[in-house]
Amino acid sequence: MEEKLLCQNKKAYHDYFIEDTCEAGIALVGTEVKSLRLGKGNLKDSYVQIEEGEAFLHHTHISPYPFGHQFNHDPERVRKLLLHKREIRRLMGKTQERGYTLVPLKMYLKNGKIKVQLGLAKGKTGVDKRETLKKRAADREIERVMKDAKGRR
Repeated sequence: MEEKLLCQNKKAYHDYFIEDTCEAGIALVGTEVKSLRLGKGNLKDSYVQIEEGEAFLHHTHISPYPFGHQFNHDPERVRKLLLHKREIRRLMGKTQERGYTLVPLKMYLKNGKIKVQLGLAKGKTGVDKRETLKKRAADREIERVMKDAKGRR
């Protein structure tokens, strides 16, 4: 089971606490698949919205395929996510709680199919973001000291 990362949303980890993840398929047209394989996808401002029992991916930019010409797609079109009904119901129940949203974390190729990893996220405040940065810096410092101590033996 080989996975190739096509694009990821690094900003999501900065802006949100990711509490749960799930995998979803995505309905794409041929030129979108070819463009994603070239690494031309962007998940930066994307989000997932559940409408009438179906999940849709909004504001995901997939650049037009350079050799597609008249068969090319709209780069920012709304794309349907492929999930089981029970998964949609579970995610819908969670997102109706105050402060929760669904954000795509990454798109990857798995066994020849493009998948999207979704994260159930709760927004961070400015204080939370600063705390995360401080913790990350402290962890890096601890790693550096441990590495130096290990090398001196």
